[in-house]
Amino acid sequence: MKGPSFYSKILLFGEYGIIRDSKGLSIPYNFYNGALKTDVNTSEEAVKSNANLQRFVSYLENLQSEQPGLVTFDLATLKKDVTSGMYFDSSIPQGYGVGSSGALVAAIYDKYAQNKITVLENLTREKLLLLKTIFSQMESFFHGKSSGLDPLNSYLSIPILINSKDNIEATGIPTQSFDGKGAVFLLDSGIVGETAPMVNIFMENLKDKGFRAMLKNQFVKYTDACVENFLGGDMKSLFENTKQLSKVVLNNFKPMIPEQFHGIWQKGIDTNDYYLKLCGSGGGGYILGFTQDIDKARVSLKDYKLEVVYQF
Repeated sequence: MKGPSFYSKILLFGEYGIIRDSKGLSIPYNFYNGALKTDVNTSEEAVKSNANLQRFVSYLENLQSEQPGLVTFDLATLKKDVTSGMYFDSSIPQGYGVGSSGALVAAIYDKYAQNKITVLENLTREKLLLLKTIFSQMESFFHGKSSGLDPLNSYLSIPILINSKDNIEATGIPTQSFDGKGAVFLLDSGIVGETAPMVNIFMENLKDKGFRAMLKNQFVKYTDACVENFLGGDMKSLFENTKQLSKVVLNNFKPMIPEQFHGIWQKGIDTNDYYLKLCGSGGGGYILGFTQDIDKARVSLKDYKLEVVYQF
């Protein structure tokens, strides 16, 4: 048995900000994907994944008994499949900010949820919010507090615009231009990041009045502007605002940026060859880059592995 594939995602804008009601924009990233499988696979990954699914099943049982009105699963079939060795076969790197747990949550919901909302129906704002709430509860098993956006993106495989916590919609993004010099890219930090400790640092920082003011007056302001610029195809303003956002992140989110990247982060701001920002919660994994000239960025970052995800 092999289930359908669910893709990774990239939150282009909105990491941390969406916790404080900033705008956000999340797009599917089809380079990585994962699917539920049942076959005779005794590899270390499959065994580990199966053990993880066993714990997840117990969590979903509790969720269903505590919130029966939210979501119900065909638990008998799910348990049977997990007992017979089902695992999540995934190429999505874990701890890299591209939604590995989101894809798994989407796959489980798709196969075992009863009365599920499907991609084919008219996706009203109410349905999107309900899906996001269900996914938020399911994904909290993996990292304590989840917005539910990663699984939502993975499940629907369409770009999602977050206007605020209670206002999300499916959106279209400008068509890629494969001969364009402008690009969004992923930079591999070579370090696995852990979401929960990073979110804890952020929540701790929120107790500080100065940090809250910086978030509202700078971080959220530039994040919102970037989302609007990107969707409106205003690339000149996009780069101006991304540069400001990159500075704000470097000055205020240092723990989330691996130390050996502080220098190249600043170099991008100084040379305008590229601007870096967090991809997901940070602490490792991928770093997201924006450049007006991908060739220049490649030269500037020649010691690092770049993956282009969007060209314009």
